[in-house]
Amino acid sequence: MHQDGPNTGLLLFLPYRAMERRVLDAVHAAGFADVTPAQARVFQRIGPGGTRLTDLAEQALITKQSAGSLVDQLERAGYVERVPDPTDARARLVRLAPRGERVLPVATAAVAEVEREWVAHLGARRTGALREALLRLREITDPWA
Repeated sequence: MHQDGPNTGLLLFLPYRAMERRVLDAVHAAGFADVTPAQARVFQRIGPGGTRLTDLAEQALITKQSAGSLVDQLERAGYVERVPDPTDARARLVRLAPRGERVLPVATAAVAEVEREWVAHLGARRTGALREALLRLREITDPWA
């Protein structure tokens, strides 16, 4: 199949990176200027009750060593903490510390602002169709869904 222009993967990646940049800019403007893009990619994957380091690495598509280094940085900056896993005494969870919890509403508001702009640009019908198609695509591309 021949297609004109960039491939679909790149077309999906470009809006993601634009949103990522906007969220990080908002986080920095809110006084959390020490968060790096790499740290944010791990940070955003931490579940409400905490997440194991191996799962963070897998979901962020990085090595366990890289994830460990990023979590160490986030821990030193006060964004996360390591706590015992209640389901396995040998394991530890990475969870948000109080400072990390204060980042969440900033990031959430930035995401909502970008999504409003996208709806304004594409229209509600196209945005709905795009979301529906992406949710269907997620069924075969996201093992954590």
